[in-house]
Amino acid sequence: MMGVEDLLRLTVAALMTRTGERQNDLADGLGLSQAQVSRKQAGRQHWSLEDVDRLAEHFGLHFLDLLAGPTHAVGVLHGSIPALRPADAVAPAAIAQPAAAALFPAEPAAAAAPVGLCVLCGQPTGDELEGFPQHLSAEECAAAVAAVPPAPGPASAPAAPVPAPVPQQLPAEPPAPKPVTPEPAPEVEVEVEPAPELARTGPAVVRGPRAYASGTLVDEITGRVHEVLEECTGDLAAAQAALIKSAIPDVMALFKASRVGGRYEHSEFPPTADVLRKRSQKGADEIWEGRPKWRNPHVFQAARKGETFEVTALDMNAAYLSAFKCWLPIGQLREDTSGVHDRKKSGIHLLTPAEWEHTDLPNPLGNRMEPGELWVSESTLRLLLDCAREGLTDAPVIHRSLVSGGTEVLLEKLRRALAEVRKTALAEGDELTVNYVKSMYSKLVSTLGESTANRDMRRPDWMHIMRAKAFANLWMKANKIHKAGLQVVEISGTDELHVIGDWRTVFAEGRDLNQVKEKQTYTLGGKR
Repeated sequence: MMGVEDLLRLTVAALMTRTGERQNDLADGLGLSQAQVSRKQAGRQHWSLEDVDRLAEHFGLHFLDLLAGPTHAVGVLHGSIPALRPADAVAPAAIAQPAAAALFPAEPAAAAAPVGLCVLCGQPTGDELEGFPQHLSAEECAAAVAAVPPAPGPASAPAAPVPAPVPQQLPAEPPAPKPVTPEPAPEVEVEVEPAPELARTGPAVVRGPRAYASGTLVDEITGRVHEVLEECTGDLAAAQAALIKSAIPDVMALFKASRVGGRYEHSEFPPTADVLRKRSQKGADEIWEGRPKWRNPHVFQAARKGETFEVTALDMNAAYLSAFKCWLPIGQLREDTSGVHDRKKSGIHLLTPAEWEHTDLPNPLGNRMEPGELWVSESTLRLLLDCAREGLTDAPVIHRSLVSGGTEVLLEKLRRALAEVRKTALAEGDELTVNYVKSMYSKLVSTLGESTANRDMRRPDWMHIMRAKAFANLWMKANKIHKAGLQVVEISGTDELHVIGDWRTVFAEGRDLNQVKEKQTYTLGGKR
C-alpha cells in the first residue's frame, strides 16, 4: 500500500524531471539545504504539511493538485489537465453525504464523520490521513471506484443517464434538484485510473517528454503575436515592427505575471550603489563583465608560418536567453567585507584575480589587460571560483562585496515560456514570433540598467550579472571543447566560438538552447 508521503515523493520526482530542476534548485526554492531535500525524497525524513505548501507554491500548483499524484500534478503543470479548485474539494462534500449514506446504509453513525473526496481516487470517503480525506488503502480506492457505476441500478437510474464515464455524479440521486456542478467530474475522472498505477508506472512518468513552460505565459506571448498580426491585417513587416516596438513593456508585463505567487518579492528600484552609476551620460560604470575577445596565439603563429587548419565557426543559440538562469540578488545590495563568498547571496564584488597562465585557453576575465583589483559581477566571480576548483588557477582574493540574498530561479518561469515559444516557432518556421521573442529577451537584458527605455525596473546589478553570465556560458563551452581534446581558435562576444576538430562529438547541432549551429567553415593559414 502506498501512503500519501510516498505518493508525494513520486510527484516531486516527476515534477523535478518535467521542469529540469535538480535537488539543489528545489532546495533553494524551498529554503532548505540539498541534504534535507535528499533525505526527504529518500524517505529518511518526512515531508511536513508546511513543506507541502512550499512545494505547491514552488511549482505553481494548488496543494490538492500536488497531493493528487504525479500524473495529475504533471498534467496540471503542463496544462493538459484542469486544476482542482478549493471549491471542488468542499462543495461536493456536502452533496456527497446522502450518496455516502446510500452506499453504506448499515452504518448510520458514519454520517457524523467528515465526508470528502479521496485525494487519490476522487471518490467519497469518511476517512482522513494527516488532515486530508483519503481511503486507507489502494484496495479501498479500487472498491470505491468499482462501486460507483452499479449504484444507480434501481429505478432512479434514468434520472441521470448522462455520460457513463462520470462516476462521481451518479451516486447523488436523492438531492437531484440541485444539479451538481459538472466541472469536478472530468477533473476527477482524469486521475481516477492513474492513481492505483503510479507505483507500477512511475518510471514512465519520469521518461515523458519535457513540456515545462507555463501555459498561461506561452498563451500570452502567442496571443500577442496573433493580436498584432490581426491589427496589421496580415502584413508581416508591419507586425514585426509593432512587436519589436512593444517588446520592452511586453516582456516586463510577462516578467511580472511570472512572479505572481512566487516565493520572493524582489526590489524593482533599490538604491543604486556608486560603483553601478555611470560616470557620464554615455559612459560606463565600474563593473567589468568579462567580455571575451581572444585568439589562440599558437594556432595563428603556425598559420603565419604556412601551416593549414580547417576551422569551424560556431554560433551559440539565444545566448542572452540562456543567461536568464543566473544568480540574481533579490533586494538592496548591502556591504560585506568578510572576504568570503556566500553561495546563497548574489551581487557585485571587488577582487584581485589570480594570474592566468594558460595560453591555449582564454582567460575567464575576458580581454582585460590591466592587472590589479577590479569590480566584477556574481556571474564572473562564480566562474573564477569554478576555474579554481578545476585547478586552472588560484581563487581570487575578495576585498569587498555588495550583496543581497540571491536565487537562480527568479527569471526561470519567464525563461521557460520564451524558450518554449521560440522552439515551437522555429519548428513551424514562424520567423515573426522568433524575432519577437529575441527582441524581448535581448532588450530585457540591455534595458535593466539606467535606461530610459525601461521605466518598470532599474537593476543595473541584474544587467551586469546577466551579461556576464552570457560571457561565462561561452567560456564554459570553450573549456568543454578544450577538455575534449579539440583546439579553441577564437572566442568573442556572447556567441562566437571557432574550433579545430570534430565539434559534433562535443555539442549537438541545432537551434535549441542546448545546441549550437555552424556558421561557416574556413581555412586558416597555408601558402602566402
